[in-house]
Amino acid sequence: MLKRSVDIALAGLLLVVSLPILAVAAIAIKLDSQGPVLFSQARMGLKFRRFRILKLRTMYAGIQGRAFTVCEDPRVTPTGHWLRWLKVDELPQLWNVICGEMSLVGPRPVVPELALEFEWAYSRLLDVRPGLTDPATLKYCREEEFLVLVADPLEYFKAVLTPDKLRISAAYLEHANVWSDLGVLAATALALVPGNWRPRF
Repeated sequence: MLKRSVDIALAGLLLVVSLPILAVAAIAIKLDSQGPVLFSQARMGLKFRRFRILKLRTMYAGIQGRAFTVCEDPRVTPTGHWLRWLKVDELPQLWNVICGEMSLVGPRPVVPELALEFEWAYSRLLDVRPGLTDPATLKYCREEEFLVLVADPLEYFKAVLTPDKLRISAAYLEHANVWSDLGVLAATALALVPGNWRPRF
């Protein structure tokens, strides 16, 4: 399958290119707080099969709390704030792509609780592999900026942001192909460039 071949080739290339960044991030994480460099968490994948997503650790180890963050979270370390802002913490997911658990472009994988709560939408979205990015991810790549402005971030996340993300992801899947995926990847790279400009979909 062409999409899978592109995923493997690009993910492998990006993983090699990002190794120096990962090395610097790993050193910063170890100097900042105790605990492992990598963090793994259960996410819902293709056909509702669970897998362990990989990220750089951005929170203090051993502190319990909600399985997902929706706003400023005291569990996040100083280094973690920067890693999240730059999206560097997501780079280990390139290995998830190579292993076939994720794709470069697809609906973002969510924790099982959210997938089951919004099962009416994920029953369609999880017909494909979840991805590193998609148009919904692009629109809300700085969603924390929305959430800090509302009185109840969790309620806003579930009642407004999540339904909009699901709508955008479902609409994209209706016409997605390898070329549109490459366009999303290019737009994602541009969206991470510092500054106020963001690509619009």
